[in-house]
Amino acid sequence: MPAPESTLLESWHHNAQSWIDAIRTGAIESRLKVTDQAILLAVASRQPERVLDLGCGEGWLLRALAERAINGVGVDGDATLVEAARAAGSSPVHLANYEQLAQAEVDIGSDYDLICANFALLHQDIIPLLAAMNALLAPGGALVIQTLHPWSAAAGDYQDGWRQETFTGFKGQWQPMPWYFRTLSSWLNALDMAGFQLTGLQEPQHPQSPVPQSLLLVAEVRR
Repeated sequence: MPAPESTLLESWHHNAQSWIDAIRTGAIESRLKVTDQAILLAVASRQPERVLDLGCGEGWLLRALAERAINGVGVDGDATLVEAARAAGSSPVHLANYEQLAQAEVDIGSDYDLICANFALLHQDIIPLLAAMNALLAPGGALVIQTLHPWSAAAGDYQDGWRQETFTGFKGQWQPMPWYFRTLSSWLNALDMAGFQLTGLQEPQHPQSPVPQSLLLVAEVRR
């Protein structure tokens, strides 16, 4: 049986076009109402000049940053998503998977004021990748992560482990995708082990929803 890490990347290859369609038609309600704005505000509030969008997908955040005169650079592991991001925007976008980034096999630049990962850290061993991102930040730079809120996504099983997204209710041809659930303490431990210290935590929530829509972490390099 393939390892979940490899199956995760394979599912993105299969689901890429359906994902592009879902993002560009506004099919994900939580993104429209809460989480897209949350990541934009978190990034813009730090007034960065240069941002790396880690796991940029089809590039919507890069385009939104460009509209705000923020220079963005994207990187993603799926060629279809990278091509879509390049075609729809002017920001440079690199093709590289997380293992390549963790081992610094691909030059994606450095001295970023901010690196963001918007629902893009879905695999188990994120510490080598985060440590590599640590080295790409300019002095005083920050890492901004938005992810599924552990409390909302736990479904009664609050412990680290692989889960499966079936994309029920989504239009298009989707392949089930494995993703790694981690508790809040697991997120904080990973940041610490990668050389970061937490400087901000938000729980974006729609006023008409009883549960948070995401968890948003802001971290800086530990000096």
